[in-house]
Amino acid sequence: MKWCRFQASNTTSYGVVESDRVVRVEGTPFAEYRLADDSYPLTQVKLLPPTLPPTFYAVGFNYLAHVLHYQALGSKTAKVPERPEVGYRANNALIGQGESIVVPADFTGTLEAEGELVAVIGKKIRRVVSRDEARAAIFGWTIGNDVSAREWQRTDRTFWRCKNSDTFKPMGPWIDTDTDIDQIQTRVWVNKQLSGEFKTNNMIFDTLDYIIAVSRYITLHPGDVLWMGAESTAVIKAGDTVSVEITGIGTLSNPVVAETVA
Repeated sequence: MKWCRFQASNTTSYGVVESDRVVRVEGTPFAEYRLADDSYPLTQVKLLPPTLPPTFYAVGFNYLAHVLHYQALGSKTAKVPERPEVGYRANNALIGQGESIVVPADFTGTLEAEGELVAVIGKKIRRVVSRDEARAAIFGWTIGNDVSAREWQRTDRTFWRCKNSDTFKPMGPWIDTDTDIDQIQTRVWVNKQLSGEFKTNNMIFDTLDYIIAVSRYITLHPGDVLWMGAESTAVIKAGDTVSVEITGIGTLSNPVVAETVA
């Protein structure tokens, strides 16, 4: 099943994607719901981020090739992690399918995109101890594009701007509940040119490792998201269109535009 959040006729709802239509849902995918009687052509709705997470978790340096790439560039912080650890991102940065990634007017430097698998939590959990329990806590999977302003990342004391500027976290287009992540590939395209491709589940620590580690200390809630990192990056700029494809889930595409300041 494919779940989305969408806007139609100035109303925001959850929906179920069936072929080329969206069936409106009364309720949420994380609680009781029923399929409504109305549906809309997929091309005529605005797809929003498929969940507004209570907490937005993100993983860094979770692919060996990513670590080695930054070590080769001289990074002193690029190290192979010894245990699963997460950071946090901000909901203000979330946008949906087709919305514009806006390059801040005063940013000059390298803007990079990273295609990431996103786990969506489906139940309240604490102190999960087994991989089966962790697997049962996953509602489904969506796609994230982790946009980073690298010069700011190197100079700011925290990631507040470089990772969390408005529009820097496209997510969508929907949540797929049936994906077998052992069988999928991630591809990043810039202007329809393939920029990077990798086996999605080729992680140092997988999603279940992270759920077990995080839930030991932090309660996870329905709708929380866990972005799982990327193996490669793609340089983007205003005027580009960046697309992240994860086979079995779909494709998340966003244009990149320059901020206009009056």
